Amino acid sequence: MRPPPQPTIRRFQRRLLDWYAEHGRDLPWRRTRQPYRVLVSEIMLQQTQVDRVLPKYREFLRHYPTIEKLAAAPVDAVRRLWYPLGYNIRPIRLHAIACESVARYGGRLPDREEELLQMPGIGRYTAGAILSFAYGRDAAVLDTNVRRVVGRVFLGPRRLARVRGQRIFWDLAGALVPRGRGYDFNQALMDFGATWCTARKPRCAPCPMKRFCATYRLA
Repeated sequence: MRPPPQPTIRRFQRRLLDWYAEHGRDLPWRRTRQPYRVLVSEIMLQQTQVDRVLPKYREFLRHYPTIEKLAAAPVDAVRRLWYPLGYNIRPIRLHAIACESVARYGGRLPDREEELLQMPGIGRYTAGAILSFAYGRDAAVLDTNVRRVVGRVFLGPRRLARVRGQRIFWDLAGALVPRGRGYDFNQALMDFGATWCTARKPRCAPCPMKRFCATYRLA
């Protein structure tokens, strides 16, 4: 697939960042660039809603404030503290990531995608989130909300019905990240999908993208 025209990309970037400046959520993991804290938040947010993660994120970091503290803890204790977030393979993987970071990287989470992808529980999205939110890289992220937004705005329902696999969405997400603004842009994209361009009741009437949205044009 060809990337969208540059004027459309720039308009989307500008309008999304303006929207985020007014409507972005104030979340505790957005007040830090510390890689370990970003990692904890991203693992917790896998398949779990933000409101359930908020209290557990704070509690977890009180018990394990550093990656070294987490690596030194018994894995069973980490699992007990994780309750009741569910998807209970996550604390085991998070503990393993901490152990590997301490053993191989001196307690520092890697800042290269290929090294992150070798760690348990870190896929392409989580690697991109760590690179973007902790290390300031212009790496793309693709979660359910991002996929919905870029699919609606740039593809529309007819083309979406023909899409197979994730490559087209990763290509779109990568083409959209503005140079030097990956952190804010990715946070904005996820917030926009979570709060405005939602699955069931998107807020199309006040949407800043509606003039060039491929889905809105067909509504």
